[in-house]
This record gives sequence, C-alpha cells and structure tokens, in this order.
Amino acid sequence: MYEGAVQDLIDELGRLPGIGPKSAQRVAFHILEADAEDMKRLAAAISTVKDKVQFCEICFNVSEESKCRICRDERRDGSVICVVEESKDVMAIERTRSFRGLYHVLGGSINPIAGVGPDQLHIRELLTRLSDDEVQEVIIATDPNLEGEATATYLVRMLGAVGIRITRLASGLPVGGDLEYADDVTLGRAFEGRRSVS
Repeated sequence: MYEGAVQDLIDELGRLPGIGPKSAQRVAFHILEADAEDMKRLAAAISTVKDKVQFCEICFNVSEESKCRICRDERRDGSVICVVEESKDVMAIERTRSFRGLYHVLGGSINPIAGVGPDQLHIRELLTRLSDDEVQEVIIATDPNLEGEATATYLVRMLGAVGIRITRLASGLPVGGDLEYADDVTLGRAFEGRRSVS
C-alpha cells in the first residue's frame, strides 16, 4: 500500500474495466513519471468527454449533440436498423463500410448474474422506433457469447409480433483460420450460416 494521493490514484485506476491491481499500479507510476503537460491534456480530455458527450436521443450512440452523426445523415437507409450492445460495436461495423442503415444501441446485454435484465436495456425505445412504417428489417448484431445470445433470443421473441424481417449476423470461421483450431460452436455456426455459391 502506498500513501495518500498515489494509493487513491491506483484505487481509482483499478476500478476501470480490464485494469487489475498491477496494471493500475503501472499506469499510476507512468502518470507520476510522465511530462506534466501531457497529463494535463489527459485530464482535460477526460473532463471534456464527461462534460460534452451524451447519448443520441434516437439510437443511444455516443454523440456531442442530441442526435448522433449517423442519425443526422439523410443518406442512411432508414429501412434497416442494426441492433448492437454498445457504441463501440457501431464503430466496429462502420469500419467495414458495408452497412448503410441506422443503428440502435441497447446499452449492454441481458446478464441476470450482473443484475441486467431487459428493462435496463433500450428495448422499449427500439419497439417505439419500429412503429414507424419505414423500418423493414432489424439486424441483431449482439456478441456471440452467452449474454449476447440470450439478448438476441429475447429480441427475436419480442420482435416476432411486430411483423418486420428479423435477421442475425452470421458467425463462423474467421478468414485465414484453420478448421482444426475452430471450436465446436464456431464450426457449428459456420455450417448453419452457409450460403449458396452457385
């Protein structure tokens, strides 16, 4: 244990996701040894992001305005909504440059162990958006893990009555991967999601 401000910094850094006690200590000592101006810029960036960034009133993506850049873009296809867990998922899909529709960020996934149920997610708001006749398809792009699958299953049940086409992102083998190293679930998904090439 260190004393005073150093230990307080280590404790606060340790509360960040993915930062354990040793990493928190390493980062704290990096901050102590770094140039003061660099650390002032870091502190200012953290303060600014907390002051300026909010969630889009339509899709719940991060934004500095009431509507995010994607929801403001009139060139986007409003007939397709891609449902993702977090804002970082929006950026991952945008990097592919293969989707030109709109998004809906749930704000997490169903995880009963962590106390997250459907009511803690932006599912009601999604249903409200689907009352617009323009939406023809909902793409469910939750993570292919236990929580993401539970969320996708719940959404399929909820959206089934709406009468809109519901699709799920395909999952399977990565490009450049070897079959012998694929786990059973991934290989099974690859077979289920196969498509015609002729």
